[in-house]
Amino acid sequence: MRPAEIVDGGSDSELGFRMHRLACELYPLNRSLTGPGVRATLRSVATRLPLTLHEVPSGTAAYDWTVPDEWVVRDAYIALPDGHRLVDVKAHNLHLVGYSRPFRARMRLHDLRSHLHTLPDRPDWIPYRTSYYNDAWGFALRHRELQSFPDDDVELDVVVDTVLQPGCLTYGECVIPGETSDEVLLSTHVCHPSMANDNLSGIAVLAEVGAMLAEIRPHHTYRLLFVPGTIGSIVWLSRNTDVLPRIRHGLVVTGVGGPGPLVYKQTRHGTRHVDRVAAHVVTARGGEVRPFSPWGYDERQFNSPGFDLPVGRLTRTPHGEYPEYHTSADDLAFIRPETMADAFDACVEILDGLDNDTTWRNLSPWGEPQLGKRGLYPPVGGLHADSEVMAMLWVLNQSDGTRSLLDVAELSGLPFAALRRAAAKLRAGGLLEEAP
Repeated sequence: MRPAEIVDGGSDSELGFRMHRLACELYPLNRSLTGPGVRATLRSVATRLPLTLHEVPSGTAAYDWTVPDEWVVRDAYIALPDGHRLVDVKAHNLHLVGYSRPFRARMRLHDLRSHLHTLPDRPDWIPYRTSYYNDAWGFALRHRELQSFPDDDVELDVVVDTVLQPGCLTYGECVIPGETSDEVLLSTHVCHPSMANDNLSGIAVLAEVGAMLAEIRPHHTYRLLFVPGTIGSIVWLSRNTDVLPRIRHGLVVTGVGGPGPLVYKQTRHGTRHVDRVAAHVVTARGGEVRPFSPWGYDERQFNSPGFDLPVGRLTRTPHGEYPEYHTSADDLAFIRPETMADAFDACVEILDGLDNDTTWRNLSPWGEPQLGKRGLYPPVGGLHADSEVMAMLWVLNQSDGTRSLLDVAELSGLPFAALRRAAAKLRAGGLLEEAP
């Protein structure tokens, strides 16, 4: 017996603005692979769902990787001799290249240029640049700002006041028990500073999904991960080998707040159950299904051949395919409450399909059973079957004990949720039983 269907999180308007407010709250935090920005982000998420924070010490081995030193930003700037700051990390987190090592000197522009990153074709945007595993430092700035720098006869004060020392990598995990120990893994990355779509939209949507799941008893056990990209998922995988055999389905959620239709990226096999369910949901919403590629977000770690987990990915316009990607233009105005609400609804539909894809047997298969005497048919007929009746007729016709509701949804083109509701009515009316 399946549990009650997964429910929504309120009106789309209310839900969308709630997720956008969370993004606004988290936007100023300077996140990276490690450090206080990640912890503050996870503590905020933990006020919305039962999230446990895990600390993994620097130097911990995780397969071919090692947890890096913790990075803390105290200050970083480029200033004129009079103290006026031309570039200031306190004005925008993206001004400092991620994981820049400490540095302090007076430099002329021609010596400084190799450490400066701009977008000449987008002169008013700051690019996002990182140097995670290199001993380096740098600044990113608007190209228009660079053009206003003084000539080489002026020495500039360059200060990177950061700390790189042994500490911890922090990730968040929430396990929501279900009726079975079989698990659905949901994941998003938490390591990008001051970018709304490529970071905060996934965090906000997954936080709402987790809060919704925590209020019900789903069929599967759900495990939600909020991890720094790449190293976070690899660390989690290395520490949870006992969990991996229980993972039946999975979804990475990120980049779901910007423009464009939903895009589902398949698992490396392309034939897993989550691939079918997600394709049905996304295409019905006018979205697109793409094959697996070993580039992207943490789905590529979960789909590594050593793990081969059935984890797909849900985004909108994928990474690198919109000009705002990894720039300061991916700001709070770039994401919309309505697109995040739509992504939440799509997630809920996918999880509904994973939790409630049941195979039924028609208990009255000799002709069409009389629905009217069971109160399942409109009192006035003669025109055409309405959507609820059509859903019941499809379920009755296909429920021979071999075809699941997803099979019926794919064949009929009707929403899975409509067929699931129809099956519940037919079962209550004594016309269906769950097939073994």
